[in-house]
Amino acid sequence: MEIRSMISFDWALKRLLRSKAHFEVLEGFLSELLHRKIIIKHIGESEGNKEHETDKFNKVDILVEADERELVIIELQYDSEDDYFQRMLYGVSKAITEYISESDEYLNIRKVYSINIVYFELGTGDDYIYHGVTKFIGLHTQNELQLTEKQKQLYGKTVPGELNPEYYIIKVRKFNDIAKNTLDEWIYYLKNNKIRDDFTAQGLDKARQILALDKLSDAEKKQYDRHIKENRIRNSEVVTAYTDGEIKGRAEGKAERDQLKAERDQLETERDHLKKEQETVIRNMHREGMPVENISAITGLSPEKIREILK
Repeated sequence: MEIRSMISFDWALKRLLRSKAHFEVLEGFLSELLHRKIIIKHIGESEGNKEHETDKFNKVDILVEADERELVIIELQYDSEDDYFQRMLYGVSKAITEYISESDEYLNIRKVYSINIVYFELGTGDDYIYHGVTKFIGLHTQNELQLTEKQKQLYGKTVPGELNPEYYIIKVRKFNDIAKNTLDEWIYYLKNNKIRDDFTAQGLDKARQILALDKLSDAEKKQYDRHIKENRIRNSEVVTAYTDGEIKGRAEGKAERDQLKAERDQLETERDHLKKEQETVIRNMHREGMPVENISAITGLSPEKIREILK
């Protein structure tokens, strides 16, 4: 059985999956997680998609419009944060308020799904997928509050909690690599950056076509290798920061941190060089008469970013 090496999901979210031509991959993941067919209308720009030297490679987040009434936030986080649950709440609240105007009726508030893919130990549970919903339970009867018949027809829902945000937490490193269903096939990829040939989950066929390492151009491979190197450096820094203190005062610990800093400085220089090379290529393509939309499809940058460079 062949197991194909793929680019990491965070890289794919930043560079490839925001293109409409590749929506099928993300639609497949969301359909498997939410247990219904998801069609993406639009993917918004977000802080996690920055294209400059202060880019946050640790955090990736995108906002998906599934239909007129639904928004999906996807966040991917590597490093531990004690206040991550509050950040989930903030992200949902921000999405709700940004997608409704002061003059709109409450009827127009969007349903929000918060999907959190985390590579650290969040909480103390022993499962690798958690689902959080709002329920209104009678204190005396223990029955769940229901919507009226009129409300059921209006919203297409049964209980009030279905109108409220829902949260998913995928604790990737808790997964034991045994894929028992199609959703597990996706989590296998999230954990290992690999897809087995016998996997049949929605979206994985398209992922095999566009996310395989050998599909990257030479320029993309350089960028991806730099990304992987940055992740290794970050992991080393995290280990150094959270070690009990034995390393802190030792000379070899300082030497290691100095080496990491030197590598980080070198990466910054390489990043600046690659950025200038990319901008030169974009300008040359534009001089040859290539439309902005075609340049965007080739480079993976948004048309707005292309126009900003051409200015």
